[in-house]
Amino acid sequence: MDTPSGNTPSGNTSAGHRRIVLLGSTGSIGTQALEVIGKADERFTVTALAAGGANLELLAEQALRWQVGHVGVSSPAAAGELRQRLAAGLPAGQRLPEVIAGPDATAELAALDCDVVLNGVAGAQGLRATLAALRAGRTVALANKESLIAGGPLVLAAAAEGQLVPVDSEHSALAQCLRSGSAAEVRRLVLTASGGPFRGRGRAELASVTPEQALAHPTWAMGPLITTNSATLVNKGLELIEAQLLFGVGYDRIDVVVHPQSMVHSMVEFVDGATVAQASPPDMRLPIALALAWPDRIADAAPGLDWSRAQSWTFEPVDNQAFPAIELARAAGVAGGCAPAVYNAANEESVAAFHSGACGFLGIVDTVRVVLERWLATEHAAAGDPRDLADVEQAQLWARRQAAQLLGIG
Repeated sequence: MDTPSGNTPSGNTSAGHRRIVLLGSTGSIGTQALEVIGKADERFTVTALAAGGANLELLAEQALRWQVGHVGVSSPAAAGELRQRLAAGLPAGQRLPEVIAGPDATAELAALDCDVVLNGVAGAQGLRATLAALRAGRTVALANKESLIAGGPLVLAAAAEGQLVPVDSEHSALAQCLRSGSAAEVRRLVLTASGGPFRGRGRAELASVTPEQALAHPTWAMGPLITTNSATLVNKGLELIEAQLLFGVGYDRIDVVVHPQSMVHSMVEFVDGATVAQASPPDMRLPIALALAWPDRIADAAPGLDWSRAQSWTFEPVDNQAFPAIELARAAGVAGGCAPAVYNAANEESVAAFHSGACGFLGIVDTVRVVLERWLATEHAAAGDPRDLADVEQAQLWARRQAAQLLGIG
């Protein structure tokens, strides 16, 4: 695939049979990935699974079903129960998987011998695993956008040609559309957004939004962090930064448009005026399958569109006054360095506060704005790109503390 960045795969390799390490296996991306793999098990072998530890019953079931050699769990306290569940359900003749526990478990599994690491971990905690997989020479199917955003310069420096493959439906769509022309022929990228559950509401109408309402996404079934990010449009801001990092197109040439039907997942406009769009029903199994098998496609990974049925698709501009998160992300991306990491960390802290009742819905992005402004006014912002992972983690810790102080929880 010809892309502006050169950090996504070329079309010169064949999928063949691939060994998969799946991080975040009990989450939305992980369970759908296993569904995809189950329908094409002649193409894939799952060698290791990892999860946070909130659903040990499912993690143990997955490990035994796929006969993996290693299982990782982020919570050390959960390791004993996981081992017990594995031993209790172990079929005769099957080897007991090795359990790796602790905060570095996902990074350790990411460096195991395999072909593809699918990083479906939620939040910036996935950065260590992304870097570990890249440094071990593994292809990374990246669903954990936060790790790229937080550690962008480090990730891009570690990624060789063909190592980063996007899983997000929008970036998968862009990667597919970019096959239609050369980098020099690209005028702009257009990310589509569903608009979330509060599309059409003004800022004043958002003040009373509850966590339950924020989690009622009209299109996608996702975890609480990503679903809340979709309601604030922070998720689209993160995807804006991700698109720039993946494809190397300037921020002034990346647009966002609201498309409530979520059938067109993103578009590329070329210099001759042609726009190429990728369309399919909103089903994450399609981009997951494509990422695992890239550059090949897996037959019947997900249902296609029913063109015999009358339907209408609409597009409208983003209301940046009610939903300022996208333009805040653009500012963070243009500033560079650790500013995107600060944006993301402040948001994660604020989302947690919203769900605990410590702040209102509008307080999420308002807090991110103040934290980002404070960061850009510090000497740290002038330091340029992070030198190592410690720089990123220090910036994230600073942002979390600032957010907690503003929210009165620190």
